[in-house]
Amino acid sequence: MEINFKNKKALIRVDFNVPLDKAYNITDDTRIRMALPTIQHVLKNGGSAILMSHLGRPLKKLKEDGSLDVEKFTLRHLTGHLGELLGVAVKFCPETVGDTAQQMADALQPGEVLMLENTRFQKEEEKGDPEFSKKLAALGDVYVNDAFGTAHRAHASTTIVAQYFAPEARTFGFLMKNEVENAGKVLNNPARPFTAITGGAKVSDKILLLERFLDLVDNIIIGGGMAYTFFKAQGGKIGNSLVEDDRLELAAELLKKAEAKGVKIYLPVDSVVADKFDNNADRKVTASNAVPDGYMGLDIGEKARAEFSSVIKSSKTIIWNGPMGVFEMPNFAEGTKTIATAVAEATKAGAFSLVGGGDSVAAVNQMGLADEVSFVSTGGGAMLEMLEGKELPGIKAITG
Repeated sequence: MEINFKNKKALIRVDFNVPLDKAYNITDDTRIRMALPTIQHVLKNGGSAILMSHLGRPLKKLKEDGSLDVEKFTLRHLTGHLGELLGVAVKFCPETVGDTAQQMADALQPGEVLMLENTRFQKEEEKGDPEFSKKLAALGDVYVNDAFGTAHRAHASTTIVAQYFAPEARTFGFLMKNEVENAGKVLNNPARPFTAITGGAKVSDKILLLERFLDLVDNIIIGGGMAYTFFKAQGGKIGNSLVEDDRLELAAELLKKAEAKGVKIYLPVDSVVADKFDNNADRKVTASNAVPDGYMGLDIGEKARAEFSSVIKSSKTIIWNGPMGVFEMPNFAEGTKTIATAVAEATKAGAFSLVGGGDSVAAVNQMGLADEVSFVSTGGGAMLEMLEGKELPGIKAITG
C-alpha cells in the first residue's frame, strides 16, 4: 500500500461475514485474522481505521413484524474479539452513516479503530446507491478495499464509494492484493501439467468455470454430487444420487468439448454409496455408474481416491474448488481428506496450489492443512468469477 497513512483516517472495507453460534460467539475467525495485516499497517503508520463490513443477509431475514433483527446481525458482536487480536479497544458506531457516524469518525485519533454498523442494514448498500456511498466516503480521507470476498458485487461499500476518492487516495489492502496476485498465477502462464479439481453438489453452479477450465488446464477432476449428472449423461445407473436432469445434455457436451481440446476429464470410478443421507446409513462401495436402486453416492471410493491423488501429485499447478463428498459427515469425508492431503503433498514437491470456495477452504482448515497449500482464497464467489474470466467491480473500482 503506497499511501502515507500518517494522520489519515482510512475507510477500510473488510469482509467480517463470519459464522456465529446461538450465543453470538465467533466460531471461525479466519476472515478477521486475514484482515489484520492491513489494519495493523494503517495504525503502525500513524493512521486510524474506520471499518465497514456486512454480516449475513439481514434484509432477507427480517423479524416476523418486518423489522430488522439487529441483535442477530449487529457487528457489535465482533468488536471485542477484534480488539483482542489488535491489542486496541475497538469503538463501535450503532449506525453505518449519519450524524453519529460522522461525529465518531471526526473524533477518531491516530492509532484508533472504529467499526461501523452492518452495511447491509441499509438497502442502499446492495443497490450501490451513490448518495449513501458519498456519505460513507465523507467519513474517511483514504479508501482501502480489503474485502476480496465481496469484490464481485457492485455494492456501495465495495465499489461505488471508491469513486469519491482520488485515484491516489484509494488502494487494495494486503489480503485483496494477495488474492489478485495468486489468481494471476493460475490464470497467466501456469506451470504444467495444470489440474483443476472441482466438486460440490451442482453442475449448474460450475458450468462457466468448467467451460473456462477447458481453455486453461490439462486435467479436470470432477467429484461430489455433480459427478452423477455426468454418469447419467453417459447412460450410467446412479440410483438415488443427486442429479440435474436438465443438465444432462450440457454434461455430455462438456465431455465432448474436453476430448476435442485434449483436456482429460477424470470422474470417480467408484463411490461410497448409502441408503439414506445420514452418517449412520448403510454404506457400500460400488462402481459410480452402477449405483443400486435406493442408494445414493455420498463420497468417492478408494479407486477414485488413488487415481485422483496420482493425477494431483504429478501436477505443477492445482486449483481446487468443491469437496468430493459430504465431508461434514465423518463416514463420507475420506475422499475430500485424501484430495486435501494429495494437494498438500504436491505443493511440498513444488506445485503451486490455490484452494478456493467455502467447502474446500473449510476442508483444508479442518484438517490443519491450510499452511501446506500455496494459497487459500477467502472469496468463494469472487474467486470463481475471477477464474471464470469476469471483471470484478471491486477490483476495477481501485484500478480504474
